[in-house]
Amino acid sequence: MSKMEYNYPISHHWTTEEIIDVVAFFQAVENAYESQIAREKFMDAYKAFKKVVPSIAEEKTIFKEFEEASGFNSYRIVKKAKEGQDGDMITFK
Repeated sequence: MSKMEYNYPISHHWTTEEIIDVVAFFQAVENAYESQIAREKFMDAYKAFKKVVPSIAEEKTIFKEFEEASGFNSYRIVKKAKEGQDGDMITFK
């Protein structure tokens, strides 16, 4: 399956490191949809994302932009990961 072409929602106010953390989070969401990802790895990516985007309102906006561009619902994967336990594999099937 080839990757779709779309842009990640990023802010020009973020540092290079922050952009890397946000992109890594969205890649973790993609992994959950396209195959699977270890819950711990996903939660680490989400925690790094939350350091860049601490506001719930901004998170919702960015998640919506990403879903409109990619078709992947980040909120569903975050919810599933939060409800899971260490050792779980997160997948959206």
